[in-house]
Amino acid sequence: MSYQHSYYPKGVEIPNYVPNEWSTLTLISMFAAACVIVLTTAKAMAINANSRITSSELSKALWSTLCGCIHLFLEGFYAMNFATLQGSQHVLAQLWKEYSLSDSRYLTSDSFVMCMESVTAWCWGPLSFLLAYYIVTDHPFRHPLQIIISTGQLYGDVLYYATFTFNSLVHGVEHSRPEAYYFYGYYVLMNGFWIVIPGFLIADSVRACGQALTEVKKMRSVGMNVQAKRKS
Repeated sequence: MSYQHSYYPKGVEIPNYVPNEWSTLTLISMFAAACVIVLTTAKAMAINANSRITSSELSKALWSTLCGCIHLFLEGFYAMNFATLQGSQHVLAQLWKEYSLSDSRYLTSDSFVMCMESVTAWCWGPLSFLLAYYIVTDHPFRHPLQIIISTGQLYGDVLYYATFTFNSLVHGVEHSRPEAYYFYGYYVLMNGFWIVIPGFLIADSVRACGQALTEVKKMRSVGMNVQAKRKS
């Protein structure tokens, strides 16, 4: 049985498409509940591991943990099932079909989207969990890893926005439905987090690395001065 769909651009071919069984409210509520569970569990584990962790560092550890879950499980599911997503009623498939109302490329096996999501899932997913651990334990490699992950997230999101916009402005192809809540709520807002927060974290780590290198230079300068005095 073939079903009609409401994705844009009108007439786009979505093979084996089957409408979602669950409502938008149900799917969004389940996603929000899952995020709350992840954040609550991660907070308890972080405080248990390091009772002196500051609120600022705790928030960064929670962000990294949430990223790890979204990248590895949600985006990983897409990377592994992108070709059969259209006809699946798995809860994660239904979430992707709901999000695809703002970007139908996810249901048409778009090469850029598939490759971008695969890199995000298999690279930034596991590394985000490692970063959360590094933040909680104040590991010396925390800031280099934070720069690497955040740069990867920011770069991927910029390309995602750019390819969508290019298709719209140059080719006149609209992948999002015209309703504002799909474009601004799903496409702009949901992806905007991975522009703003990684940008902040990159600046945070660059500043920390700069301060550390400044301290090392001061220590070396003091040591050289002490040696020079001894020789004189």
